[in-house]
Amino acid sequence: MKGKESLKKCSFLLAFIMIFSLVFQFDAENVLASESEKVINVLSFNDFHGALQESGKNVGAAKLIGELKKFKSENPNTVVVSGGDLFQGSPMSNLKEGQPVADMIKILGLKYSALGNHEFDWGRDKIPSWQQQGDFNFLAANLYDDSTNDTVSWVKPYAIEEVDGVKIGFIGLITPDTAIATKAENIQGLTFKDPVEIATQLSKKLKEEEKVDVVIALTHIGGKQSEDGSITGEVANLASVEGLDAIVSAHSHTKISGIVNDVPIVQGMNNGRAIAKLQINLNEDKTIKSIAPSVDVLYERADTLVEDAETKNMVDNYLLDLKPLLDEKIADLTVDLPHDRSKGLTELGEFVSKNLAEVAGTQICVMNGGGIRAPLSKGTLTMGDMYTVLPFDNTLVTMEIKGSDLKKVIENGIAPANYGWGQFYGLKVYYEPSKEFGDRILSMDLLDGTPVEMDKYYTLATNDMIYGGGDNYDFSGAINVKDTMVPLRDSLVEKFKTEGTLSHTYGNNLVEGPKPEEKPEEKPEEKPEVKPEVKPEAKPQVKPATKPSSNNKKKEGKLPQTGAARGNTDMLMLGFILVSSAAFIMIVSKKKDKNDVA
Repeated sequence: MKGKESLKKCSFLLAFIMIFSLVFQFDAENVLASESEKVINVLSFNDFHGALQESGKNVGAAKLIGELKKFKSENPNTVVVSGGDLFQGSPMSNLKEGQPVADMIKILGLKYSALGNHEFDWGRDKIPSWQQQGDFNFLAANLYDDSTNDTVSWVKPYAIEEVDGVKIGFIGLITPDTAIATKAENIQGLTFKDPVEIATQLSKKLKEEEKVDVVIALTHIGGKQSEDGSITGEVANLASVEGLDAIVSAHSHTKISGIVNDVPIVQGMNNGRAIAKLQINLNEDKTIKSIAPSVDVLYERADTLVEDAETKNMVDNYLLDLKPLLDEKIADLTVDLPHDRSKGLTELGEFVSKNLAEVAGTQICVMNGGGIRAPLSKGTLTMGDMYTVLPFDNTLVTMEIKGSDLKKVIENGIAPANYGWGQFYGLKVYYEPSKEFGDRILSMDLLDGTPVEMDKYYTLATNDMIYGGGDNYDFSGAINVKDTMVPLRDSLVEKFKTEGTLSHTYGNNLVEGPKPEEKPEEKPEEKPEVKPEVKPEAKPQVKPATKPSSNNKKKEGKLPQTGAARGNTDMLMLGFILVSSAAFIMIVSKKKDKNDVA
């Protein structure tokens, strides 16, 4: 009996030990991390574009700042940065030349921001004043002054921030597309160097000379992430840089949270709609254990966000000052005019182009997709709406252009890689998307059906930004060019006020495929040739969104990990279970021997 009771007690003890071990195994890593690891968070938002007021998916400055402040209060080891394009884009910010955004930045306590291409929209002289007003620093290591052949003096190339004894180096990088996405006079004398080349140089310098523990590229460089998690675009090229531990992306207005070549990359959409996070876990010796990327989409939980009172008061004061102007009625709009410049010719793009052509008295109007920033809903059209749709002070330019040059202009706006689709009016264009960029147009007619002749001149209106070469447009062959010096917005406001009621019927004037009469005759159906089955290639597995330790990492030739990662904690637990099991067996054996003797 005693032997059986002892056996029961030992069995119970072993079961308890095993259950305790399993529970401890799940929590041990977190317990040990709190005792021996440092955790630092880098939060970022990008392409804010002056979205101070709550509207649609834009949660507004008060809720954005409230959420950032809340996170910082709960996680003291937090640094907040920005991916650039902070100021230009909303009526409130534009009419006050960015001052409300500078006030918001100061309230938040923003440390650093990448320099965006739209920071140049009011000229480079505004950049130093914004830094002073907001008490922060723009970073751009690949922006060079042609007169000195060195980085510009009015922004820093990089910065080092020390958090809880950990040195973090931020390398600022601006997209080279700024050279074609900005008015030429605003960037005259500046060169935008290759980000990969500059990041390679500075990553080495920061690690070897400055002795930083973590190097992060703080960029205004875009990319996109597909459903399978893969990241492509200009920002993905940066992941090849040796010594770079993480990347903050911007410019493309996308959600990115993933890993390329062991380097975590994040981007938080645009207009304050999301906050991107890099959670950095470091060992006791300050070597990187892991970096986890994530994105918190704020508009999906806007009702749970608490407004920051100071920011709300600031925005309300500016709104009170500007309300009479922003609420001014321009006209009544009878239809919705959607606009997604990433997908093709839009209702709003065609509407704006049509009205500008009528103002200018030209046959055709061409606009860049990025020059039109937001859709319009039917109802009362206000001055605030006009500033939202056309925030830039680009002026109306007229010219005559040869048909062959016109074809190149339209080609440039069909599925471009790095900017929005071109918008136009006055033409019916048929194109083949599978052809190479720049050679997709199959035919092009005026709206009356007359084919465009390559050697004939046509009258055209556009804006001064793309006339000067912005977004890679080429109008160099145009003649009789005239810059009206009147902003597009002002031209349309005057026209719309006169008309009173506005409507538009979408012409669908950019058509995929050949003209109906040009479609080839259908051939008799032929039996398809039976081909041997070819098995598709297996898709590579998507890596989990956590950056492994950077110690002795290799950029190429690494075999994929096929099992769960095991650390020192796991091995200790396994040893503990084995020792406990051995002890149990020994106890049972001794009891059994005693019973046998008895």
